[in-house]
Amino acid sequence: MLQSVRQIALCVLAFLLSLPLLAPDTAHAYPDQPIKIIVTFPPGGSADIVIRALQPLVGEDLHQAIVIENRSGAGGNIGMAAVAQAAPDGYTLGVAAAGVLTVNPHLNRAAMSFDPLKDLAPITLLAQIPFVLVASQESKFASVGDVIAAAKAHPGELSIGHGGNGTAMHLTSALFAQKADIQLQLIAYRGTAPAAADVLAGHIPLAVLDIPASQQLIRDGRLKALGVSAAKRVAFLPEVPPLSEVGLSGFESVGWFGLVAPAGTPPEIIERLNAAFVKALDDRTVAEKIRLLGAEPAPSSAAAFAQFIQSESAKWGKLIADAGITGE
Repeated sequence: MLQSVRQIALCVLAFLLSLPLLAPDTAHAYPDQPIKIIVTFPPGGSADIVIRALQPLVGEDLHQAIVIENRSGAGGNIGMAAVAQAAPDGYTLGVAAAGVLTVNPHLNRAAMSFDPLKDLAPITLLAQIPFVLVASQESKFASVGDVIAAAKAHPGELSIGHGGNGTAMHLTSALFAQKADIQLQLIAYRGTAPAAADVLAGHIPLAVLDIPASQQLIRDGRLKALGVSAAKRVAFLPEVPPLSEVGLSGFESVGWFGLVAPAGTPPEIIERLNAAFVKALDDRTVAEKIRLLGAEPAPSSAAAFAQFIQSESAKWGKLIADAGITGE
């Protein structure tokens, strides 16, 4: 009888010791099915092009198909809501820009069904896109100093165009006015193309544009680039000084987009995805494709991206409140 009890005890002990081996290893088992990435922009935009450039390398690294779904609308809120509401299993990810993660909550929180800081898990920053202050060739402005001097001589009379209310270019224009301590008329357009067209036609003297929409016009000599919004000179316009070098110390404002997952996604899955995307962003061919767009690859750790989102949200929230900016 005693021997039978001992045998049973040994069997139970052996079973208990085997449980760690039988439990699924999430980090190694993942992924075992295709991964869907929701892009909150229409096909053909910068974010869409970047994620499609990364798609084959990431798929090869993870040994799974990467399926891209474009779901734009409502300033990115629709696509990001779908990501936030998805199962936190690593099979639904999202590509989102600065606006939906750090600006929309301060402009129209009521229209959002999710909290970017609570309902999403950052994976990595993907790319950054600086902006450029441009003037028409016929204008009298040859430098940022000229613009500031004219604005101070005629407060509130100088107009500057941007790509739309609540956009990063709008906020960059407002930040420029705040840092320079000047009053400007901020003119909203439905995108960068009409803003650039009005500068070219001489209807407005200045505009803040993204580099993808303006770099060819600058290279062709049709627009004068006075300063870039990045903290340092950019590779695609190396001759143009940053605004921080021409009297606006500490000025920095860039557009960006990054990769996120639903909150609650296991840390080991976040780490696996981060490693795959950072490796792809470091690929020379991919990096060149991104730079041809006027963007700069910006791989990061998940923790650094989370901290960046929080700091950007605080920065733009304060500017929006101080300047009385609305999304209307």
